[in-house]
Amino acid sequence: MPLASTACRSRASATSGYPHPASARALRRHTDSTVRRVSARLLIRDLAQVATPAGRSAPLRGSDLATVDVLEDAYVLCADGRIEAVGRMRELSGIPGAVVEFDGRGRCAIPGLVDCHTHACFLGDRVAEFDLRARGASYEELHAAGGGILATVRATRAGSEADLLAAVQRHRRAMLRMGTTTFEAKSGYGLDRETELASLTAIRAAGGIPTWLGAHSVPPEFADADAYLDFALDEVLPRASSLAESADVFVEDAAFDVRQARRYLEACRDAGLAPRLHGDQFTEQGAIELAIEVGARSVDHLEATGERGVRTLAASDVAGVLLPASALFLDRPMPPARALVAAGAVVALATDFNPGSAFCESLPLVCSLACTQLGLSPAEALAASTVNAAQVLGRSDRKGRLAPGYDADVVLLEAPDWRYLAYHLAGQVVADVFVAGEPAGATEPAATRA
Repeated sequence: MPLASTACRSRASATSGYPHPASARALRRHTDSTVRRVSARLLIRDLAQVATPAGRSAPLRGSDLATVDVLEDAYVLCADGRIEAVGRMRELSGIPGAVVEFDGRGRCAIPGLVDCHTHACFLGDRVAEFDLRARGASYEELHAAGGGILATVRATRAGSEADLLAAVQRHRRAMLRMGTTTFEAKSGYGLDRETELASLTAIRAAGGIPTWLGAHSVPPEFADADAYLDFALDEVLPRASSLAESADVFVEDAAFDVRQARRYLEACRDAGLAPRLHGDQFTEQGAIELAIEVGARSVDHLEATGERGVRTLAASDVAGVLLPASALFLDRPMPPARALVAAGAVVALATDFNPGSAFCESLPLVCSLACTQLGLSPAEALAASTVNAAQVLGRSDRKGRLAPGYDADVVLLEAPDWRYLAYHLAGQVVADVFVAGEPAGATEPAATRA
C-alpha cells in the first residue's frame, strides 16, 4: 500500500527537528531492523485528526453509536503492539527510549476496521453467474440450476489446502489495502470433512478468525438437510470445534429451517463454538427468535426483517450485522438500519465478501453504502465497522478503538477529515495501515498471534 511522504527515525526523544525521508522501503527496513531489535515505540505524529468511537464500553447502541471523539493536530503512540497514548501534538513531551516516527501530516487516523462477516475461503469464481444475473436470472433460479453456493463448493473441493491458504492470503491482502486489520472468515464451501477442516485451517493460518459454516447448504450427495446434518455433526464438528471460534447456519427456504438450525447451533454451542446465523435475507423464517433463544452473537443480513423483527432484536443482546454490499449486488431491499438503531438494537457492518453475492472486500465502500442507502451517519458507520464488529468477534476489549491499551491497529486516511472514510465513494482513501504497531506487509497480521 502507498507509503509516500512518510518519515521514520529512531530517536531517544520526540522533540523537534525531524527529517522526512520519503521512502516506503526505508520505513519498512527501519521497522524490521530497529523496532524488532530494540522494541522501539512507534509515534504517528502531526495527524490532521484522530477519530475513534467514544468511551470504552461495547457494544454501542442508540445515540452512543453516533458519538466519536475527534482530536485535531494529534498523535498516536504505540508500544509492544498496543496503543500507549493518544493526544494533541501540543501536549506531546519527551518520550524516553528509541522512537520510530511516522509523518502523518495531512492524514487522519481511525481504528483498524473490523470485518465480522466474510466468506474469504473459496476457489474459482462465479463471473458467468454474474453475467446471467445481469441479464435477468434470479438468485433462487441460479441456485436451483446448480449454480450459487454449490458451484463454489465444486470448485473449492477440487483444490488443495495450499490453494485455499493462498486464496485467503490474497483476499487478506486486498482487505488490508482497504483498511481491514481484523477479519472473520467462514468455511462452508466444502461441505465435506476434508475441505471444511482445510478451510478452517487456512483461515487461521492467514490471520483470520475462523467460523465453521457447516450448515451453508445441503451438498448433492445427501438426500436432505437432516441427513447432511447427521454427517456434519458426527464427522466434522469434533475437529471443527478445535479450529473455529464460532458456528454459523443459513436459515432460509433453500437451506435450513429453524428446527434444523436449532439442532445444529445447539450442538455447536455445546462443543464450545459461539452461535451465529444468516437470517432474514430473502424471507423471515424465525431466525431472529432462534438467535435470541440460543444466545447467538449475531444474526446477519436482515434484508427481509419487518417491524416485529426489529423490535424483537432491539430488546436482545444479539447484534444485527448488516451487509449492504450484498443487498446492492443482488438488487435486494436494504436492511432496516435506521429502524434498528432507533429501537436500540446492536448494529454492525460487514462486507459479506464472497464470490457469488458480494464480491467486495472494501469496508470503506460498505460505510459509504451505510450512509447513502441505510440512513446511518458517518459516525454510526465508523462505530458499526469497528467497536460493534469487534464485539461480534469477541474482541471489543482490544479492537476497534484508538485508546490506550487497545491493539495498535491504525488506519491512516489520505484526507483532511475522518468522514472521508464514507464520503469518498470507492476511492483509494486508505493511505497507510498499521497492524500491532507495524506497517502492514512488513509483518504477519496481528490476528495470527491473537
